[in-house]
Amino acid sequence: MTDKISIRPFLLTDKDRLIEIANNRNIYTNLRDAFPHPYTSEHAEVFLQKAISARPSQLMAILCNDHYVGNIGIHPGQDVYRKSAELGYFISEDHWNKGIATQAVAIMVEYTFANFQYVRIYASVFDYNKASAKVLEKNGFLFEGSSTKSIYKNGNYYNELHYALVR
Repeated sequence: MTDKISIRPFLLTDKDRLIEIANNRNIYTNLRDAFPHPYTSEHAEVFLQKAISARPSQLMAILCNDHYVGNIGIHPGQDVYRKSAELGYFISEDHWNKGIATQAVAIMVEYTFANFQYVRIYASVFDYNKASAKVLEKNGFLFEGSSTKSIYKNGNYYNELHYALVR
């Protein structure tokens, strides 16, 4: 049986599952430090209010067979970057390496180009996160280059890989 992957706007009822998914240190290790760890009920409430209030939705829940398994969203560029948006995503660790993120990114890219006037969607990946780089490559994102030692996470320096998809 093939899993059905979809995205939808967040619901307040996603709160407990969001906290459960987000409190995984292996997920936190692949995200910017602005993403809190541990992830509290208050963090979830603030995030959900922001996600729910945006119209059209920019932050979405990833569903696998109608069960919430992760987050995906775009962050609009500002000023001269206003026609670009940054893509970000994560899924629960028990759903890693099953093609879910790849399908969710494809759906989000289609949604973004259909609902916003962006000409470019870009994403940056920590160089050790090979799976995330593959997700982007499978969706037609092109590797644009890397920034050496641009990431300082958990006491270590890492390179950042830059990908983009242009309409």
